Amino acid sequence: MVKDGIYYALGLLIAAAVLGYFIWWLAIIPVLLACFFLWFFRDPDRNIPSGNGLIVSPADGKVTDVSTVQLNGQPRTRISVFLNVFNVHVNRTPIGGVVKQVQYQKGKFGNAMGAMSSADNEQNIVTVEGEGQTVIFKQIAGLLARRIVFDKKVGDTITRGERIGLIKFGSRVDVILEPSVQVLVKVGDHVAGGSSIIAQSASSVQPGPRT
Repeated sequence: MVKDGIYYALGLLIAAAVLGYFIWWLAIIPVLLACFFLWFFRDPDRNIPSGNGLIVSPADGKVTDVSTVQLNGQPRTRISVFLNVFNVHVNRTPIGGVVKQVQYQKGKFGNAMGAMSSADNEQNIVTVEGEGQTVIFKQIAGLLARRIVFDKKVGDTITRGERIGLIKFGSRVDVILEPSVQVLVKVGDHVAGGSSIIAQSASSVQPGPRT
């Protein structure tokens, strides 16, 4: 469990004790909220797939977009995963490698499913180089999200599927990939952070037998 959940729950349980001292039934609401926060900040272990060039989902949620976008005038493949309030909100790195850049961008708190949220919403943009490729992923705030947490810094070495932070309450994660990757998910698929393979680098794809 993420420690934030424990802090929220303790505060609410203290409030419940105070309210319950005067009117017992008033304690029910903060107790229920404490249980919700303990559940929301759950952090289950995941089986991280092994294999050359695999790219895993950085978050739990639903794939809402697979498209081609422009980055610095070059085409890139973008895979978007939307997290609702019921999903695990711990984020994981799509590939192993070195954190090359971390850029925090202030912005709006619009609907994370909106077309412009990838550019306009508050977000944390992380670039990782490793396994012969460069992957950019964005932790994007949504309507309810008001804090983005990223636990690593530039120069850190990370492994595929490693926990790297979280977004508190409903949000979105975009993964920006080189256009040559083989995408292995489609819009509507549900993915699990760290364990669902969303793409594979072209250099690691084994060619089929010649005929």
